[in-house]
Amino acid sequence: MTTTPDPDMKPGDEAEPGTPGAGEDLCETCGGSGKLADGKQCPECEGTGRVMRGIGGG
Repeated sequence: MTTTPDPDMKPGDEAEPGTPGAGEDLCETCGGSGKLADGKQCPECEGTGRVMRGIGGG
């Protein structure tokens, strides 16, 4: 088991990109803007406005 975080994953991701049953979704923290209300970069999506979410069973 590794303790090193995957460099492709953001803190708000539920799954790695390309995982079956997962897809890109708008970040709930920033509403997809990539920025917080104070103008700072969103820490959950790292400013992209998108995160990977589980969308289906497998």
